[in-house]
Amino acid sequence: MDINLIVKITSRAWALPILDKLHLGIPGRQAALLAATGAGRTAFLQSLDHLLMIGLLERNPGYGHPLRPEFRLTPAGEVAAKLANEVLSIAKTDEQDLLRLSWTLPVLTTLQTAHQFGEIKRSLASITDRALSQSLRCMEQRTWVLRRVDEATRPPRPFYSAINNGAMISSLTNEILVK
Repeated sequence: MDINLIVKITSRAWALPILDKLHLGIPGRQAALLAATGAGRTAFLQSLDHLLMIGLLERNPGYGHPLRPEFRLTPAGEVAAKLANEVLSIAKTDEQDLLRLSWTLPVLTTLQTAHQFGEIKRSLASITDRALSQSLRCMEQRTWVLRRVDEATRPPRPFYSAINNGAMISSLTNEILVK
C-alpha cells in the first residue's frame, strides 16, 4: 500500500467506515452496511461506488439481487480494511468524524517525524495549501498534531508533529506503508 492509495481511499467520507465494517464481518449488503456505518444514503453510495472503482470492493458473484447487490473485499481491499479497522479502533467515537475528513489520514501518514508545512505539501502532491492548513488546524484543535515554532531562525519556522492519537495513527500507517 502506498500514500496515493490512502489519499484515494480517504477522498470519500465513508470509505474507511465501510472498509472497517466489512473487516468486522458485517454482511456486504447495502442495507446492512448503511445501518452499521450510520452514513447518509447518498454519501454512502458515493463511497461504495468509489471503493468499487479503485478496486477495493467487488460484487459478490451469485449473491444478492441485481438492484441490491452484495459486495466483498478484494485482496487489496483486505489490506485496506485491516488498516481502516486499526485506525478507527485508535480514535475515540467522538473523534472518528475527524478521520472522515479527506486529508486527515494522509497528513498523519507524513508526520512520522516533525515536518514543515512545505515538506508535508511535497509529500502529498495533490493537496492544496488551504486544505493542508485546515487539516492541520483541525488536528491541532483535537490535540492530534502539535505546532512548534522555531524562534531561533529568521523568519521563525513552524514544525508540525503528530502527538497522542495522531502519533499512534501515524506510526500505524507508516508501518503498513513500509511493508
